[in-house]
Amino acid sequence: MLAVGATVIAIVVAADGSMPTFVASPRSHPSANAPPHSRGGVRPSWAGRPPTSSADVGPGAPDGTVALVGAGDIASCGVTADSQTARLVESIPNAIVFTAGDNVYQSGTTWQYLQCYGPTWGAFLANTHPAFGNHDLATNGGAPYFAYFGPSSGTPGQGWYSFQAGTWNVIVLNGNCTVVGCRRGSPQLTWLQADLAAHPGVCTLAIWHQPRFTSGIHGNDRRLVPFWQALYSAGADVVINGHDHDYERFVPQTPFGVADPVRGIREFVVGTGGRSLRRFPGRPVANSMVRNASTYGVLRLDLSPGSYTWRFLGVPGSTFSDSGAGVCHRPRPTVRRAATGGRRRGELHPRREPAKHRREAGLVWRSTRWSRP
Repeated sequence: MLAVGATVIAIVVAADGSMPTFVASPRSHPSANAPPHSRGGVRPSWAGRPPTSSADVGPGAPDGTVALVGAGDIASCGVTADSQTARLVESIPNAIVFTAGDNVYQSGTTWQYLQCYGPTWGAFLANTHPAFGNHDLATNGGAPYFAYFGPSSGTPGQGWYSFQAGTWNVIVLNGNCTVVGCRRGSPQLTWLQADLAAHPGVCTLAIWHQPRFTSGIHGNDRRLVPFWQALYSAGADVVINGHDHDYERFVPQTPFGVADPVRGIREFVVGTGGRSLRRFPGRPVANSMVRNASTYGVLRLDLSPGSYTWRFLGVPGSTFSDSGAGVCHRPRPTVRRAATGGRRRGELHPRREPAKHRREAGLVWRSTRWSRP
């Protein structure tokens, strides 16, 4: 048994040598008697509460509003900014915590989770809903990630799940598409479509690591188009990503990057959790509204029935901030297949999308429909 930050971790090793299991419970942080490896973790205001389930809705305000706070690209034993962002999270009592992937660097080992993530964001382990990043994947296919976060991270080897935050449906996906598959017919996309169908007319937010749109060094990622198409068709409202170590907010847009103030999804890139920051390599991509690459911080969303507000909270000493509000999309009309091309009513036919958007999505014309080669 190890004491890590504000959490007691028991490591249970199976007799057959299979993946170890971490059993975590919060405890008060003995800052005055911290072990030598401790980096001065923070004591969460909810310490002592039992771990939350995937259906936890958060305490909420009388009007049903709940706070959701987090970031991506978080912890490393060689930095201090992750401790600063952890204190921002701790300053929001009763918030539901999310991560947007790459939770610990450099390669997501068990030691790094216990010694680097544990003393900082590990303080909120019992109340965290994590997303799976490429650095989390680096060791044994992500086994330490799934063992550390336990049931809150979804089925081991998959990493997609959903939970309720107030009246909102929050979906967490695995953007490591070359490993788990993100295309039509993949288990993950099939699950996503079923989860969206099970929550019709509900305000919806999705979180995963790699952004579909970004002005950062990784650039737009067309592999995420199927996620966006499913979410857009279902009337989803917000997407949160990490991966690029900066903050960026986009105007609501379609899966192909066309501004859509009525039905578009608003994307946030929040790779500011503490590991490092990177300058933008050039001009912003289309529909980028706000950008900052010099401030560590977290994104707070207050999710209310039918609406939401957001605010980027920078670490002490920073001056950058971003805030605003939005309303959830009204329920879409019943979806029906069109006679030609298999598109859904209300979707823009791919032949009417600008050519550059078709190319970005990897679509080619095959007789009567667009498809990927």
